[in-house]
Amino acid sequence: MAVRHLVVVLGDQLSENLTSLRGFDATRDRVWMAENDQEATHVWCHKFRLVGFFSPMRHFRQRLGERNWAIDYHSLSPDRRRAKGCSFASLLSTALADRRPQRVIVTMPGDFRVRESLRQVCEDAGIGLEIRNDDDFYCTPERFARWAEGRKSWVMENFYRQMRSEHDILMEGPDRPVGGQWNFDHENRGRFGKQGPGDVPHPPRFKPDAITREVIEMVERRFPDHPGDATAFDLPVTREQAMEYLCDFVDNRLPSFGEYQDAMWAGSDFLYHSRLSHAMNLHLLSAQEVVTAVTSAWASGRAPLAATEGFIRQVLGWREYVRGVYWLRMPGYAELNALDCAADQDVPRSFWDGQTEMVCVGDAMRLLLKTAYAHHIQRLMVLGLFAQLMGVHPAAFNRWHMAMYADAVDWVSLPNALGMSQYGDGGMMATKPYCASGNYINGMSNYCRGCRYNPKRATGEDACPFTTLYWDFLDRHRDRFRSNHRMSLQLKNLERKSADEMVAIRQRAASIRDQTWSP
Repeated sequence: MAVRHLVVVLGDQLSENLTSLRGFDATRDRVWMAENDQEATHVWCHKFRLVGFFSPMRHFRQRLGERNWAIDYHSLSPDRRRAKGCSFASLLSTALADRRPQRVIVTMPGDFRVRESLRQVCEDAGIGLEIRNDDDFYCTPERFARWAEGRKSWVMENFYRQMRSEHDILMEGPDRPVGGQWNFDHENRGRFGKQGPGDVPHPPRFKPDAITREVIEMVERRFPDHPGDATAFDLPVTREQAMEYLCDFVDNRLPSFGEYQDAMWAGSDFLYHSRLSHAMNLHLLSAQEVVTAVTSAWASGRAPLAATEGFIRQVLGWREYVRGVYWLRMPGYAELNALDCAADQDVPRSFWDGQTEMVCVGDAMRLLLKTAYAHHIQRLMVLGLFAQLMGVHPAAFNRWHMAMYADAVDWVSLPNALGMSQYGDGGMMATKPYCASGNYINGMSNYCRGCRYNPKRATGEDACPFTTLYWDFLDRHRDRFRSNHRMSLQLKNLERKSADEMVAIRQRAASIRDQTWSP
């Protein structure tokens, strides 16, 4: 049966307020959604992540069905035998042949590859494609491009201030931020001290319903060799659950989030972090309603300004910024490799199984394997830092990041993993590499207390791999970083190392790499 519009709803677009659904006529239009094997296997996806996409998709299909909207939905079966042709492009091509729509409508995808696949399929079918803006973000790609035009460097702080002013968030007037300053970052670096974080309220746990249980069974049977455990799944899968998650964060963890957002503690899962990124990146929550909830808590005296501003900076600043960089620089951005890392250098095997004597890496991987989540400092200054110092290829690190995190969508993963974490873009996003020795981890956590490695030592069998590899990293790239004034202090400290010590560091670094990558 021919239809007027076939509205494609992607797996990370689960909002009834999608721009693509505006003007939907239930008598003439159809929604099209598809789970497909290609999207589950183009990276070796964590089982938790697979459930985190497929279950919300099926719940959204149910939601639209309750509105009596016509929906074409392709589900994956538990059968391990891969269905031939079960790719996004092949499934959509079949749908276009069956439905013969006058036009295909979609909200701006979050993945360049998917957008180009949509365009190609529609072109091959001779059917027009309309891509609408995604209003769940504050800044369109076109607005970001106008902001970036003519600038020598794209400093996130400058973009963040522009967004604050344009959208009147935490402002007392034009160019007048509340509290008299734009950024309270100096108040966001608290450490727990010897007593630890204490009793931090745990986020809600959502018991899997019949739909989620069906997805868990499918994932465990169809993808048994993938990492993680689908049966541990507890994330929100509906908008109602996502709103409950947001309210719980605002009430129970936001007040202390600012002070302790960079702190880590062994054995702790989420600490004061929101864990909202999964729901936001699937459009179960919009950026606007998250920002409104957080600023309302400050306005009513339920959260301090430093915590509120610190969280707003992540959402209105960093999140919008990385999306702008992604769409302005794709597709070439994905191929960047500024540090000339070897193309075959993959992530350490411990990044898949968590088996390591490094307590910090082991604890971050414990949480990641269990929940497909780690907070931003574990991502950047533990797992990301180790990969960077080892010399992992930035594209390989991004593939791993996409595979392992429940909140990973290409627009947010690629700039964060390749650019910020691995410095693969040579300073486009970060003016200097986020490189540090084991002393940073020791200062921001209790990891080193129970570790066999000494963060102060760069040589010897008890030397912390982070510290050894840090000096080796600076040594390998010293010529590259000489012109970067933000690296001058680190390079001066490197110059103080004797020739004999540097020989020992290089030998120890080579040994660490051999042990890490050997079968």
